[in-house]
Amino acid sequence: MSLKLRLARAGNKKRPYYHIVVADARSPRDGRFIERIGAYNPLLNKDDETRVTLDTERAKHWLSVGAQPTDRVARFFDAAGLMKRDTRNNPNKGKPGQKATERAEERASRAAEIEAAQNAPAEEASAE
Repeated sequence: MSLKLRLARAGNKKRPYYHIVVADARSPRDGRFIERIGAYNPLLNKDDETRVTLDTERAKHWLSVGAQPTDRVARFFDAAGLMKRDTRNNPNKGKPGQKATERAEERASRAAEIEAAQNAPAEEASAE
């Protein structure tokens, strides 16, 4: 059985609240879980100490028996000092898509044509 340490959503519409749970990887997000080991309230300020609450002893236990945390839960564990999470780097994410690059090239060529058209009469007038 593959175990995951993940978030299970609770709370009302547009007022999210998450429980940090240990669950079988095949069970649904808000479905059956084995144990609740913490909570996460994203509506609180980032510097609020009750934004993330963890039972660190139980989290250490589940990590020791092989439960895999999701990325968000791994961030919480990294902040709590339970595990080390490597930062991710995706340099292609910030690059514009194909259509956007085509539009930028088109704008640049139009600007160059306008600049050339403005400079051409001035050069002819100065030559005479």
